[in-house]
Amino acid sequence: MKVAVLGAGAWGTALAGHLAARNDAVLWARDSALIAELSSSHENTHYLRGVALPDALRYEADLAAALAHAAGDDALCVVATPVAGLRALCRAMRDAQQVPAHIVWVCKGFEADTQLLPHQVIAAELAGHPSNGVLSGPSFAREVGLGLPVALTVASASQACRERTLAAFHHGAMRIYTGDDVVGVEVGGAVKNVLAIATGIADGLGLGLNARAALITRGLAEMSRLGVTLGGRAETFTGLTGLGDLILTATGDLSRNRTVGLQLADGRTLDDILAALGHVAEGVRCAQAVLAIARAHAIEMPITQAVCAVLFDGVAPRDAVSALLRRDARAE
Repeated sequence: MKVAVLGAGAWGTALAGHLAARNDAVLWARDSALIAELSSSHENTHYLRGVALPDALRYEADLAAALAHAAGDDALCVVATPVAGLRALCRAMRDAQQVPAHIVWVCKGFEADTQLLPHQVIAAELAGHPSNGVLSGPSFAREVGLGLPVALTVASASQACRERTLAAFHHGAMRIYTGDDVVGVEVGGAVKNVLAIATGIADGLGLGLNARAALITRGLAEMSRLGVTLGGRAETFTGLTGLGDLILTATGDLSRNRTVGLQLADGRTLDDILAALGHVAEGVRCAQAVLAIARAHAIEMPITQAVCAVLFDGVAPRDAVSALLRRDARAE
């Protein structure tokens, strides 16, 4: 199958490497210097250092050429840009009159300015596109790049999109499950990043494993309340893209969002943390959007509120934890 991966960050690079084992895969980035480096060294030293990419993977700096590669009905376009870059990429496809027949995106979060989920951005910019969906689940790019086992879910209303994604990705150490709850999968992928910051703060303050378990469990309740209100199904949040992704991101040492929380607890400023991180931490980008949506729907999300207070309101991490502990007792 011809597959184009748009976006050469850590996740896009890892997925492209996996895809190239069994498909005619092209990895696109707008940075021509990065493409030159990838072509010569077969390693993404900026985002995925130490992971060798297969010789069969090809690289492209020309978006039109990458889109043309994924144009056929038997091809697939994988959008691996952050949520912040999704709308611009869709507009570039539309303006070039080269919208692929089948599109699957792997970004997680809400668009900060509009508070829209990725499928809503796609619908706004590529109105009437018949075959698109989201691929998500508990996954660190480095482990996928190294060929370690991983299980993901593709959610789409389109059977054709699910089939193309399954055919492209389901091989080797990667197992793909299918479903149609796009909203539930996207909400899980967005909110778990905010909750991972909270868990990082708790761990950084040395609050113990009891506190970590409580945060993950009550965080899952917050995620589920929001997701069901927005149209997702409750059972989605106990699956790979809900509980599974939350556990990984909240506890794994490779988690960027958990790292943000750990360093906030250590007294570092958010600006310094993000500058040193060098990668996108989607939980920071979408935390305010999650809280705004929750308030608009009168949904209680106290952990999310506490994270926003630390990130944006100057509240000390330990004070935010104390505020959570002072909340009135209630039925679970």
